Amino acid sequence: MTTEHFPPLGRMTALTAIVAAAVLGACDRSEDSRTAGQRLDAAVAKVEQKSDEAQAKMRQDTAEFKADAKQAGADLKADAAKAGNEAKGAVGDATITASINAELAKDKELSALRINVDTVNGRVALHGTAPTDSARERATRLAMGVDGVHSVDNQLAVKNG
Repeated sequence: MTTEHFPPLGRMTALTAIVAAAVLGACDRSEDSRTAGQRLDAAVAKVEQKSDEAQAKMRQDTAEFKADAKQAGADLKADAAKAGNEAKGAVGDATITASINAELAKDKELSALRINVDTVNGRVALHGTAPTDSARERATRLAMGVDGVHSVDNQLAVKNG
């Protein structure tokens, strides 16, 4: 820095400012009276502490992951069982409907073509027509005789011819 740009009083002010900045800068530095070995030991201890904290965090995260994975597996198992039961129920209902239609087709007065059979969870609904009251009641008995039927809602209308 040249002092040509500063008048004599300005030079003194600039010099004072530079010295003050140097002194204040030195005040911010703290003297570490520890030996190099002590500073190294402190650094090693700090690294060990951080390593222990990281290991504890990793163990905690691993335990949480295992718990989450176990829960996900249990949820998947429950969902698969539910889906299997629903599929089994659908197949069961279709089997019930087919069996009832086969029984109706064997009866001379009841025609499987005039009777619609709907099955949901083992509950059967009969829709359509029957030629007589006795044929209508026989349709109920035939449906109730099929394995897996829990109830029959007979909505057959009696129509002659």
